[in-house]
Amino acid sequence: MTSEIFLKIKRHSDILIKLLPLFAFAAPLAVLYWLSLPDSYLGVSTRYSFELMWKGRTFQLFFIWLMALEFILSWENIKPKISKQNKTGLLAVAIVLLLPTLYVVSEYYFGVNSAIANAAVQNGVAFPYSMPLAVEYLVFSVLLCLTAFLYFGKKGLTGFALPALFVGLVGVIYTIDNFFPYGEFTPFQLLVPTTATLAANVLSLMGYATLPGTENGMPTLQVTGPLGTAKFSIAWPCAGIESLLIFTAVALLFLQQMSISWKAKTGYFIVGAAVTYFINILRIVTIFIIAMNYPPLPPLYETSHEVQMFHFYYGPLYSIAWIVSYPLIVLASQGLWRKITSGKIGSSQRKPRKPQPTQLSPV
Repeated sequence: MTSEIFLKIKRHSDILIKLLPLFAFAAPLAVLYWLSLPDSYLGVSTRYSFELMWKGRTFQLFFIWLMALEFILSWENIKPKISKQNKTGLLAVAIVLLLPTLYVVSEYYFGVNSAIANAAVQNGVAFPYSMPLAVEYLVFSVLLCLTAFLYFGKKGLTGFALPALFVGLVGVIYTIDNFFPYGEFTPFQLLVPTTATLAANVLSLMGYATLPGTENGMPTLQVTGPLGTAKFSIAWPCAGIESLLIFTAVALLFLQQMSISWKAKTGYFIVGAAVTYFINILRIVTIFIIAMNYPPLPPLYETSHEVQMFHFYYGPLYSIAWIVSYPLIVLASQGLWRKITSGKIGSSQRKPRKPQPTQLSPV
């Protein structure tokens, strides 16, 4: 049995070698999930952190998916640039492949997270204990760029720019929220009043009484229905502005690599951005409906468990699921369009058959 396994591994060694960068980032995340280490900075275990979209590690699962998607779409084009004769290069690649795991191990066993959190506290960061996770996302982004370049060359760096940008942008957004919480970062807060107004209009059409307002510089919305009243202040993370930023970066980078006309790229981007923005409106509408159906239990809780779960997980999942599916939807639509156009061209270019002369019988 063991010999058969080794034979299969040897037979597929080329495939496994090409997939090593994917394993290099999937392995440390699997370790964090299965070990379920206590994470005093996130306030939960590392396993539970994978069940949190906002200030959690669920985004990293989508990061792994985008890496896998790049392998699937570019399998024939990307090839490892590793030479067995270049021992220095082999050693550098081996070290780079181990760096994601080494960093995760150092976070929890060598005090890296403590150092980051303490530095954040000393510098007056509003949410200092969320900084280790933000830095983790940024480190993964840098390490992926380094790994792709050393492993696949310039073509690999270009190909894996999408997952690297995705995970890096999440780290940047977390960092901004840690420094400027509760909607204090004005550039991201600009779209929130419009989003809140549109959400209030949707709730009004559904028969709920809405009362917009402003508190502490943030838009507020009070919604009343048959089961009760819910009132929340709306900051840019709650309104899903981060998803619109991530979509913009991901879509522009993805569409830039596609060999289609600029009109088609513009159309794809506008439709995708509109869907993302509508999902953000739907996100606000849903959280108010949940809050009215599941009121909190005073005086212990300000919001119910159902509201918390939607706010930190299912709400962001709405838009991120759409964003990571967007490249596949574009590719599928392009494939369908080619089939349609090729069928039309084939039918229009098909020449009519000339009538054959009637053959008379000698009789």
